[in-house]
Amino acid sequence: MAESILVLTHADETGSSLTKASLEAVSAGKELAAKLSLPLAIGIIAADPAIAGRAVAHADARVLGVSGEAFRQARYATDAAACEALCKAAQGTIIFAPQSSRMARVAAGVAHRLNGKIDTHITSICGDGGIEVSRWLYRQRIEAVITRAARPWILLLEGGMFPAFSGDEVDPGSEQGAVEQVAVELAAVRTKVTGTRAPALDAQTIRPDAKVLFVAGAGWTKKQADGQIHAAEAGELILGFLQRAGASLGSSKSLVDQGGDGQPVLPFLTHMNQVGQTGSTPRHAKGLATCCHGEEPHVVGWRFIGDRRAVSLDANCGWARGKADVVYVADAFKVVAKMNELLSSKG
Repeated sequence: MAESILVLTHADETGSSLTKASLEAVSAGKELAAKLSLPLAIGIIAADPAIAGRAVAHADARVLGVSGEAFRQARYATDAAACEALCKAAQGTIIFAPQSSRMARVAAGVAHRLNGKIDTHITSICGDGGIEVSRWLYRQRIEAVITRAARPWILLLEGGMFPAFSGDEVDPGSEQGAVEQVAVELAAVRTKVTGTRAPALDAQTIRPDAKVLFVAGAGWTKKQADGQIHAAEAGELILGFLQRAGASLGSSKSLVDQGGDGQPVLPFLTHMNQVGQTGSTPRHAKGLATCCHGEEPHVVGWRFIGDRRAVSLDANCGWARGKADVVYVADAFKVVAKMNELLSSKG
């Protein structure tokens, strides 16, 4: 069977554009198709794929889509049927999709329906002399290189590995932006999406698309220079910075574990914020670690951060030496307070 590439994408919450992760997958597919001179197709799941399809009209690819109100919201039954129909219509042998919650939920089931194989959390793709992909295993300590003869082969791509595809959008109604409609036979749908609920902006501390990751260490809840613990002040400073800078919040394991030990905690922290070999491995453009005081939560968790900086009173801190690009020897309380002041003055 001749090789061909299909990129599965889906619209964002507005329904009018593709998600950033989907556009990154388009870039990956376009790059590999150009390298191996393979045909490229893009499949879109959306209530109206014609609107989202205008963003990839200049991708030099065949664009297919499923449409209808059933595909506006994520749902296993409808999304799995849509992906199956798109894969069969495009006849793709290598299928890329973003490692989003929507795709991760259905991709394994789709691979089973197609009698194919699937690999997830892909971080790089090599097309020299054959298609090889890489992913991290064992808490990101081992990098595995994978190749398969089985087809179709579904690959879920981690975010931040490829630049998001950007091309001039075509005008509505243009033939260049036309999307081939793919019919989907849906079984009886027993669930109905009545709406979504999201936390308030000031309560949301995990922002994967933020440019800056702010990591808090256990030093925030330890005794300070005056011999006292200022956990409440620490919480106000950190939340103030997150809100003003639009940053995402990470934490060391020792800090999120303190609640179980009866020690002072930052009430807005959960294990979902944990960064490191037992937590997440974020891919923000910049990172700022504060009050980590000898902990090393970011040796693994921070390897994909572009610009790593730290604030520590100890210039010889084991974390700071060799694991941060820039170290500020200063009191994190004063530094963050000053940053909040500067950010407030900018409006």
